[in-house]
Amino acid sequence: MKDGMPWGARGEGYVVVQIFLFIVIFLMPFVGPVLPGWPQPWGLLGRVIGLFMGLAGLVLALTGLRNLGSNLTAVPHPKEDATFVESGAYRFVRHPIYSGIILASFGWAFLTNNYLVLMLSIALFLFFDIKTRREEKWLHSKFAEYADYQQRVKKLIPYLY
Repeated sequence: MKDGMPWGARGEGYVVVQIFLFIVIFLMPFVGPVLPGWPQPWGLLGRVIGLFMGLAGLVLALTGLRNLGSNLTAVPHPKEDATFVESGAYRFVRHPIYSGIILASFGWAFLTNNYLVLMLSIALFLFFDIKTRREEKWLHSKFAEYADYQQRVKKLIPYLY
């Protein structure tokens, strides 16, 4: 436990938990208990909304990946040679990759009409909120301009949170 970090010196443990959550969220509709879905017409409406949310989340996450470029790393600790990015999707939300994944996860819950996936999506949001707290400490230490950026741009939900 370097620096008292149970998650690893560069946040490796966060990545392990994240991958586990992704797998469980994706597989839950196929292997989880069969529960009744939303009653009609909400089931169909949920599927339509879920499809759009999933696609929007995918676009946001991919745009964030593209904007981050060579700064991308699997762990939350920034690379030694990282540069500060606040353009593209990063103008609207500080963590667009996480935001996109969260949105896609909620989309999957609505698309599959699955209450358990919806609860897991909430857990994923809470997990990313916790993960970003540690990540932002590292970013704040690395980039002097990060404090101002935090004041201007919301963390996970554009314009809201």
